[in-house]
Amino acid sequence: MRLADWIIRAIDLFYLRPVAAFVPRQVFRYAVCGGANVVFGWGCYFLIYNFLIDKQLVDLGFVAVSAHVAAMLVTFPFTFFAGFWLNRYVAFRRSPIPSGTQLFRYLLSVAGSVVVNYVCLKFFVEYCAIWATPSQMLATCVTTVYSFFAAKYFTFRHAEAE
Repeated sequence: MRLADWIIRAIDLFYLRPVAAFVPRQVFRYAVCGGANVVFGWGCYFLIYNFLIDKQLVDLGFVAVSAHVAAMLVTFPFTFFAGFWLNRYVAFRRSPIPSGTQLFRYLLSVAGSVVVNYVCLKFFVEYCAIWATPSQMLATCVTTVYSFFAAKYFTFRHAEAE
């Protein structure tokens, strides 16, 4: 049995009433996959911000990047590929769109998510004076709404519910 099948079976164990009466199975799987990827991203962000970057300004020679933004950028590849895999093989597995097209569309939708996340992170950290990790968590909540609609109606459009 493939890893995706194991994950689906584990997720579906929790697809019970009253949730099952109101939330379609595909949306539930997306929410669980997205939630797992978010928690994974938060953990990566915390470790990278606090230990790799050590809360210091990152000077690239041609531009200086604040620690909270640098941590977001370093975390990105990990959450990008984990998120694509979970969406493709767990949440929207019956999409008729070829995987290469899905990956490109996912890249475009994630680029939009990065912009939304960046704007929110800058706002929460620099204008609201909230610590970087909680700011990233708040930014993620805003970004999640955008991300779901992009996945459902653009990246994995026409995916049949299982």
